[in-house]
Amino acid sequence: MPELPEVEVTRRALAPFVEGERVQAVVVRERRLRWPVPARLAAQLKGQRIERLERRGKYLLWRFAHGTLISHLGMSGSWRVHPGAAPPAGAHDHVDIVIAGRKPSVLRLTDPRRFGALLWHPARSGDARRHPLLSHLGPEPFDPRFDAEHVFRHTRQRRAAIKQVLLAGDLVVGVGNIYASESLFRAGIDPRLAAHRLTRARCERLAAAVRAVLTEAIEVGGSTLRDFVGADGAEGCFMLEAFVYDRAGQPCRICRTPIRRIVQGSRATYFCLRCQTRAGRS
Repeated sequence: MPELPEVEVTRRALAPFVEGERVQAVVVRERRLRWPVPARLAAQLKGQRIERLERRGKYLLWRFAHGTLISHLGMSGSWRVHPGAAPPAGAHDHVDIVIAGRKPSVLRLTDPRRFGALLWHPARSGDARRHPLLSHLGPEPFDPRFDAEHVFRHTRQRRAAIKQVLLAGDLVVGVGNIYASESLFRAGIDPRLAAHRLTRARCERLAAAVRAVLTEAIEVGGSTLRDFVGADGAEGCFMLEAFVYDRAGQPCRICRTPIRRIVQGSRATYFCLRCQTRAGRS
């Protein structure tokens, strides 16, 4: 599933082609995504100017004066920029946004599993960040408010494993399965540790590790496991640098202990038994 780095990489690639430009047309070939694509979306966007392209967690927010287009890539989605004209659509190419102006282009949403979303939030309904899909999300990992004190304060009553708490999205937004495993390794924390047992020192290490891992992932284009490619068609390279994720049985890059794989909440977790401890005071 595309996580925060993949969505941010996509936003940065799309922004130069869309910000300040007008939508010439919207072509919807398949409305049956996770939620149906609005039937009137083409009419609502035609001729309208895209003021800016933002990201909130794993969501892209296409800002118009009269509302916000909210998109999510689901399990297998990706946006691709085709300068000028696009090639013939394939079976999984569900939506095109045609841009007119200085950089004519076609932005194509491809989603083989159709778990993604493309929803319209009218301006009269208030700030799009209060949409039900967004209102519960925690702070962005690069927000100064996401610090050791925030992590410590928001884990005191949580007895779930810290890996599960990271995935929940209310402690910090956008940390999916790959980057949760990698962040916990960098912080030296066993993913099975109950969140309320985190010391302040561990909270500080975890907040720093989350920011560092996500920053590095964005810089190398995110991670490509199956379907994700950037808007320019390039694959992400982060998995080449992963310390634990998808490395079960391979030696830890630090101590040479075999990396272990377990399942938490139906998701695979990878960690090093030696480098990541459950002791409560370190």
